[in-house]
Amino acid sequence: MSKAFTRESDDAPDRPEFRRPPAALPPGTPNYITPDGAERLRADLERLVRDERPPLASLTADPEARHRLQSLNQQIHQLEETLAAVQVLPLAEASDPRVRFGMFVTVRSPDGETTRYRIVGVEETDVDQGWISWLSPLGKALLNSEPGKPIRFRFPSGEQELRILARSLR
Repeated sequence: MSKAFTRESDDAPDRPEFRRPPAALPPGTPNYITPDGAERLRADLERLVRDERPPLASLTADPEARHRLQSLNQQIHQLEETLAAVQVLPLAEASDPRVRFGMFVTVRSPDGETTRYRIVGVEETDVDQGWISWLSPLGKALLNSEPGKPIRFRFPSGEQELRILARSLR
């Protein structure tokens, strides 16, 4: 086909669309989130609406700006939907000896390695920080356990026994 019959934009690479994956929750499962996690989502939403959207909205003649605005509006919509669906679960009382939602938990593996996790909602999961979902296999194994007691957990490498060393709210 002659170049005269194509648009330059047809040659441009496709722009990836921002799509936040929906929470991976079984049907009927509540979408719990910690109070600080909900606050982070609200702050992100406010920043997008207040700081990022207005400059893009004023550049409606620029096709690239229109595309960025469309993507930003999609992010805003997804954050609004997420905030409407989550249930903020208050942090547990420090006097409760068991591991609860929102707590930090330090565990030791049989080889002596210690790891610190925080049990959070699926919207807050962050492997780099050690924040694991309450629905993950490890999160389920840790919930309701007590420091000093062993728990059995199946890692991809096989089953291990972890010992809970401590749990805390911070």
